[in-house]
Amino acid sequence: MSLQPQVSFYLSVVLLFVTIGEANAQKAPEKPVFRTSAQMVLVPVTVTDHSGKTVEGLRADDFKILDNNGSQKIVSFSSDDAPCSVGLILDISGSMQQSLNGTKEIAEAFFGTANLEDEFLLLTVSTQPAATAGFTSDTAALEESIDLAQPGGMTALIDTVYLGLSRMREAQLPRRALLILSDGMDNHSRYSESDLMRVALEADVQIYTIAIDNGSASVSTGKAPYRPSLVTKPWDRAEERQGPEMLRKLSDETGGLYFRAGTIAEAKEAVIKAGRTLREEYMIGYHPPNSDSSGKWHRISCQIERIQGECSRSHGILLVLG
Repeated sequence: MSLQPQVSFYLSVVLLFVTIGEANAQKAPEKPVFRTSAQMVLVPVTVTDHSGKTVEGLRADDFKILDNNGSQKIVSFSSDDAPCSVGLILDISGSMQQSLNGTKEIAEAFFGTANLEDEFLLLTVSTQPAATAGFTSDTAALEESIDLAQPGGMTALIDTVYLGLSRMREAQLPRRALLILSDGMDNHSRYSESDLMRVALEADVQIYTIAIDNGSASVSTGKAPYRPSLVTKPWDRAEERQGPEMLRKLSDETGGLYFRAGTIAEAKEAVIKAGRTLREEYMIGYHPPNSDSSGKWHRISCQIERIQGECSRSHGILLVLG
């Protein structure tokens, strides 16, 4: 099985709002409120080709930014390798017991793509979500924590991702993402998929997902497949819900990438691509529509000019202008 990014081109929108003249001095607040009519929206955009390779060397006139389907003039453009705040979510529940050793290798491969200024938060999926105390740049300490992880328990994947999005508010860097390694199954969460999607769309956090195929002989340890015991669940489920499709949806809606992996090598290749993609972005700035649209939800999309393919991702923002 080969790694297949879902789309040829994608747009990630993690929006920073800055007052003109203060762009270099002001960090993006978590819940920005504006009291000026001169604003600029900064849109990080990453472009990949049909093989999933990042496309570099593009210029401002290669892009077209649309706000509520209206073309916007690009007023700033740059390409930089900015540091990131990343929440790494590892599924260590019983359903992943065949794959945990491989998951540790995969996480280490991702840390190998990190910049010195990156910061990370480790979260684990089991019966109850768990997370490290705070963000850290000490990847060696995180790798040690992963080494000590023991698989077991039910799978509260949705609850753990929900916690991860909440903890991303503590991040110190404006570029933020979650990376999820899981088989996608959930049998113990109290939040619903719709609850999670609502929070994900409002969080301005890219979500990269890697669906681990536990049925692959290349990943398995030879043990019998895990079968959770029957327990009383928060609500009736026709089946263990979500699976890889929920992971795909999370990536689609937040501007991340989705991969499926049947071998450790494929999964390591996926996290390396995700790590590089996070750091190879174009930052495009435009002035939002006038103040009569204040307080309204805006749909932003990106189109690629002169290159075969298109940005098929669109994301919403809430503009509050004074």
